Formats: sequence, structure tokens, C-alpha cells
Amino acid sequence: MGDAKKCIKKEKTIFNPRDSENQPTNYMKKFKFPTAQTILLLIAGMVTLLTWVVPAGQYDTLAYSKAENSFVRTHKDGTESLPATQETLEALNVLIPIEKFTSGDIYKPINIPDTYREVEAKPQGFGAFVQSPVKGIIEAADIIFLVLFIGGLIGIMNRTGAFDAGISWMAQMLKGREYILIILVTTLIAAGGTTFGLAEETMAFYPILIPVFIAAGYDAMVGLACIFLGSAIGSMCSTINPFSTIIASDSAGINWTSGIEARILVLLLCLTITIVYILRYAKRVKKDPSRSIIFEQKEKIEDMFGLTTAQTDTKLTNRLRLIILIFSASFIVMVIGVSMLDWWFVEMTAVFLVGAILIGIVGKIRESDFVEAFSNGAGALLGVAFIIGIARGVSVIMTDGLISDTMLYNASALTTGMEKGVFANVMFLVYNGLSFFIPSSSGMAVLTMPIMAPLADTANVGREVVVNAYMYGMGLFFLINPTGLILAALAIVKVGFNKWIKFIMPLFWMLLLTIIGFLTVSVYI
Repeated sequence: MGDAKKCIKKEKTIFNPRDSENQPTNYMKKFKFPTAQTILLLIAGMVTLLTWVVPAGQYDTLAYSKAENSFVRTHKDGTESLPATQETLEALNVLIPIEKFTSGDIYKPINIPDTYREVEAKPQGFGAFVQSPVKGIIEAADIIFLVLFIGGLIGIMNRTGAFDAGISWMAQMLKGREYILIILVTTLIAAGGTTFGLAEETMAFYPILIPVFIAAGYDAMVGLACIFLGSAIGSMCSTINPFSTIIASDSAGINWTSGIEARILVLLLCLTITIVYILRYAKRVKKDPSRSIIFEQKEKIEDMFGLTTAQTDTKLTNRLRLIILIFSASFIVMVIGVSMLDWWFVEMTAVFLVGAILIGIVGKIRESDFVEAFSNGAGALLGVAFIIGIARGVSVIMTDGLISDTMLYNASALTTGMEKGVFANVMFLVYNGLSFFIPSSSGMAVLTMPIMAPLADTANVGREVVVNAYMYGMGLFFLINPTGLILAALAIVKVGFNKWIKFIMPLFWMLLLTIIGFLTVSVYI
């Protein structure tokens, strides 16, 4: 018996817990949070099961045909052509000016109120489940190529050494005033979010700005938060954003300026709360790096971004200054194009391709080295691209399973006849839930507003209350919505969703209470 104990003791002393090929039972039982791809596949599986449980249903839809200058109504018996007149819209109880269709402001089919019907179920099986990521990648090809070309551009920048020199210069300039970086980045990105819906485009900023935050003495979570939360808060409190405020107001049959004062006030309030929250966390991390939520990943993340002592001493030459100027100009051109010239993913992607070529020329990179660096940079973001595609695949399953309209119908029935203070907050919470199934802001607007906006009349509140509840609800849930952009953003810095939840939830509850309080007060004054 004593010999047996000695043998066991000896085996314990020679065991190396880092040896992945020989781990003890209790070590293997230790839970490891799944990757973003696995989370999305689990969600896709859950939604596939829902198509077997949730009754299938559809609204009739109305779309404008520019070629025929007519409306096309789709219903259970097929399609029919209707005159493109205001009288047609009024007859269908669609209280939207005809000009919003003819001008192209509303370019997607809208749901027609009071036309919901149950239809034959289309439960999605195992084949649909395994095909959904492929279909999602195909549908999201535009944003996926944007992400890959951004990765290629960054690969070229890394080859020139301009990133290292720029980060070194920025760290010296901000020494002792690093907090300015947090305020500036969060505010500027929020400005983009509230004015033209800066969201998917922020994917370009993570690989660029996060090394700057790390060099300033913070962790990657601070940089991630400034970019993602800046975009989220700006979009949540959109003022003149055409992809949410304007299209939702048009679909609700009101002027987009209705309720803008409340949105501006909420924007300032929520942005201030968010910046203070990030500053407090950043100060704590800067004072004691071990208090970082992702402290155990510190070396890995710094190595991933190439932040070594040797690289941070790189000198900023005139050639590298010109390269950084071209690189920065690419993003300025992108923002101008999206906000003023109606550019979208094809044009944005082309801008980054041209930027990469110009940097290659200025940096005197050989053709073969250019192709290699561009390919390596794009490959580094391939995982992010897959996450975007898989998330889109979840929407594909819901659409093919015909359950999205059922969710909308039941949500609208929930709020009928409510007292106005309760109505405003329930509508806000309803949009929180609906945004899981319809993560697109413009898609949510055209699908739900013709149904939801008239409910405001029964609650004796203005329709702008529904528009604001839609934006606040979508925007708040966007902070944690796995079918949105958060998993793709986290994948860029290899941070787990569980770490993000730990970081964001205190802020989430603060913003939730702030919005509920504001909505309650706003309907009584």
C-alpha cells in the first residue's frame, strides 16, 4: 500500500499540466468557452429547431417597380400590379408618402398592415442547417470581401514598417494624455454612427487602432470598446442616419425630424455614460495591468499585433509619413463616399485596393512580395469573414422557415391597448428581442414600421415614440447580439464572447435603465 502511494505521488510530480497530450481528468473537465463560430452554429441549430415549433406565417408585401412605375403586391395567390399612387397606399393602410418609394428612399418590400396569415409550415432540416453558413457567406459576400481587402491593405502596411513607426510616434505624442485617445475615438465614431450609420465599416479600424491603444498602456479591450461602443451608441441614438432614422420615419408615415430632440439628448447622455465607463476601466488597467479582463492574453495579443520593443523604436521617415497619409486618406475617402456619394461595399472595397497598390508603389515593394503580403493580410481576417457569413446564415434559416413574420405579428399583438408609459417601454423591449431575428436596421424598419407605427395611435402617443423605441431597442441589444457584429469584432483580437459579456454587462444595465427612464418620462411631457 505504501509503495502504491509512492508510485501515485511520483506520477503526480512528473505530470506537466501544460502537456496537452497527457492531462488529468479534472483538468480536461475545465470548461472552455466556445469560439464565435461554434456559438453561431449553436444558434443556427436552435433557430432550425424553432422552425419546427413556431407556426409559419407571412404578411403580404408591397414593392415599388421603378421600371414599370407601379407597385407589386405579393400575396397568397401570387402577385399583382397596382398603380403607384398615394391612393393605392392609403387603400392598403400604408401611411407613407409616395415620393419615398419613387425617390428610392424605400427600396425594399414592406409588410402591408392587417394582412398576416398563417401558411403551410416549412420546417428546416439538417440539410438546411449545414447549408446555411454557405448561403450566408454568399449573401454576405460584399462585406466579406471588404473585410478581406482591408486585411490585405493592413498586410501591405505591415510590410512597409509604417504601422510600427506610426504607433511609436503616437505613443510619444500622447504620453501622459492617453485618455484623450479614448474620448476622441469614441466620440468621432459615434458621430459617424449617428449621422450615416457607421457600423460594418468599423471592421477596418480594429487592426489599426487597437495597437495604438495597447502602445498607450491600455489593453485590447479598451480599443475594442471605443470602436464598437462608439458605433453602437451613435447608431442607437441616430439623428440623421438614413439607414435607420430616416427610413423608419418614412415607413412610419412621419417626418424624420419628429423626435430628433429626444434622440440628441439620449445620444449625449448615453455617450457620456459610455465614455466615463471606458475611462474608469482604462485607468484601472493602466494602473495595474493584472486587473485587465483579458490579462492572461496580454502577451499573445501583443505578439499578434507585432508590438515588440524593437518595433516600437522604428523611426518615422518621410517615406513612412507618406505611406501613413495614403493609408489614412483611404478611410477618409471611404467615409466621404458612404456619407455623400451613396457608395456601398463595392466602392469601399475598391478604395482599399487602390490604397494598397499606392502604398506598395511608394514603399517600393516588389510585385511578388506585394501579392504575398496582401494574401497573408487577407488570410489573417478570414476567420472574421466566416463569422460574418455564418451569422447571415442564421437569418437565412429564419427567412426560409417563414417564422420572422410570425414573431413580428405576435410582438405587435402584445402591445395592443397598453397604457402609454408601459407601451413605450414594452415596444423598446420588443425591438430588443426582434433584433436577434432581424439584425439589419434598414430591414427591421421596412418590415416592422408599417405594422408597429399604427399601434402608437391606439396608445395615444406620437409615432416617433415607436421609431425611437425601435432604434434604442436594436441599438442596446446590438451590444451583445451574437447575430450582429460583435463576434466578428472580437475575432479580430481573439477575445472570447464571455470576456466581452463580463466587460459590457454593467454598462448594459446602466444604459437599459437610462433608456427606460427616458422613454417613460418622454411620453408624459
